[in-house]
Amino acid sequence: MNSLLVKTPSFVRHLSPNRLWSFPKDNNSVYLTFDDGPVPEVTPWVLDTLAEFNAKATFFCIGNNVNKHPELFSRIISEGHTVGNHTFHHLNGWKTDTATYISDCNATSEIMAPLLTEEHRSAKRLFRPPYGKISNTQARKIQEMGYKVVMWDVLSFDWDRTITSEKCLDNVSKNTEPGSIVVFHDSLKAEKHLRFVLPEFLKLISERGWECKAI
Repeated sequence: MNSLLVKTPSFVRHLSPNRLWSFPKDNNSVYLTFDDGPVPEVTPWVLDTLAEFNAKATFFCIGNNVNKHPELFSRIISEGHTVGNHTFHHLNGWKTDTATYISDCNATSEIMAPLLTEEHRSAKRLFRPPYGKISNTQARKIQEMGYKVVMWDVLSFDWDRTITSEKCLDNVSKNTEPGSIVVFHDSLKAEKHLRFVLPEFLKLISERGWECKAI
């Protein structure tokens, strides 16, 4: 795996300028995101670890997991993090017709709505396409529904069991800069790497004098 895959190339961002890839570099903040939760085996530990470092993050939640674990979703919100829609069934937009994709997104929105605080209801709605795969038509419709489509500029590859945890840490430590949106996963698949990487990475962020903010 090369660093080009970890760090999103500028030409990719230019292909979809209406999507959020990163923030300005002069704000001295980084934006950690966690996809695919919430799950009881991993998400509580992530929240505890973030709290230790007074770090805020954004959780892109699968609707089916919110439906199974509403108390975890509520905890994410109560601890000052932001949440986003990650479809109900973790759909690959490139393999899903647009009507089905939008319906799946709406199903997640309906599950989340009663659990949101007034502050979260009034905030800009966030959406991240699973796998980063979404058609232009799907993205346009999602945006017309009031969502900001959030991508990233640094991938941790925490789900990839062909790499070591040390390599995963290397991915984020060498490629993250102020303004970066970094992708992790609060999932069983990513748990092994995440439990090693997240505390070390948060220490590094603190040492560099950066702040972890929610989107």
